[in-house]
Amino acid sequence: MIIIGIVAVCIVLAVLAFFVPRLSRHPERGTQRTLGAGSRAGSKAPGILGRLFSKPFRSSSKAVFRSGSAGRRTRGRLPF
Repeated sequence: MIIIGIVAVCIVLAVLAFFVPRLSRHPERGTQRTLGAGSRAGSKAPGILGRLFSKPFRSSSKAVFRSGSAGRRTRGRLPF
């Protein structure tokens, strides 16, 4: 269920970044801030569990960043 949510957020951010690049930065930062808080909370677990609990949040944050930047990059390549 969480995977579907992250995929939906990435798609929304990519579309938003394509159509209104300047307005897409605020939702992207908010999403990354939320995922960063989850990563920090997960990393407080002892030992290897900390790395295991924080990894999904880190990879989701990378995916959100990539989808937003891909939308802005694609918009920048258009001839108009």
